Amino acid sequence: MRAQDDDKPYDDINITPMLDLAYVLLVIFIIMTTASVQGIKVNLPKASAAVSMAKPQTKAITVSETGQIFLDAYPVTLSELEQRLRSQKALTPDFPVVVKGDSTVQYQKVMDILDLLRRVDLSQVGLVTGKPAKG
Repeated sequence: MRAQDDDKPYDDINITPMLDLAYVLLVIFIIMTTASVQGIKVNLPKASAAVSMAKPQTKAITVSETGQIFLDAYPVTLSELEQRLRSQKALTPDFPVVVKGDSTVQYQKVMDILDLLRRVDLSQVGLVTGKPAKG
């Protein structure tokens, strides 16, 4: 009869060693987290809570899918764009400009804007693109 008792499967699983391991890992993570938070105390400088009244220097020119031109989210025509860029150049001679064109817009529209930027003699021009899809 003793041989039959040895072949009997276990009714339950002993999970005590697994719980011991989980508690040890928990303690290690707690110690590592508090150790990384500790450091040298410094008196950090405070920033003012007042809103900055300075306008951003970079001008954004956007061409929508319909071909409409926007300067900093305001719709403009090509001649208005040139006039505003010339007046901005009079205030700050070397300001950066970024051009964002919809992928479905005609290439000629973006080329007209780049030609206008060359006429106004703006050299800091960037073309905004999206990130390629990972596939």
